[in-house]
Amino acid sequence: MKKIFFILAICLSSFAVKAQESTAVYDEKLAKELGADDYGMKHYVFCILKTGTNTTATAEEKSKYFAGHMANITRLAKEGKLVVAGPFMKNDRNYRGIFIFNVATVEEAQALVATDPAVKAKIFEVELTPWYSSASLMEVAKVHDKIAKTKF
Repeated sequence: MKKIFFILAICLSSFAVKAQESTAVYDEKLAKELGADDYGMKHYVFCILKTGTNTTATAEEKSKYFAGHMANITRLAKEGKLVVAGPFMKNDRNYRGIFIFNVATVEEAQALVATDPAVKAKIFEVELTPWYSSASLMEVAKVHDKIAKTKF
């Protein structure tokens, strides 16, 4: 009985390895479209949004800044400059959210965050750092549009 399970396990693992090999097909055209290097990676700039120094903004002002913040996110995403954005859940680090920018330098990313009304009003402060990750992140917006029932 142990031999049967052992043989079955070997057969199943062999099939799993074959399935993995057959699904990994290099797509040169897609790699070029996404700006991937030979490893399927590319350079981005990672941004952490933190609670800013503006603690005196009224609820009405905050509402206006956040509306502008969301409009800016939408614009940058449509332009292909913002790959991923999203808020953090409540935490003890004052982290509010992240941006992943499709730019090569921190200076380019700084120019983009400077267009955010909530950053300008110091509701948020930002930390920017170069980041190297999968070029497949460039496909996130396309997939998200297909699965989001409600749009911002």
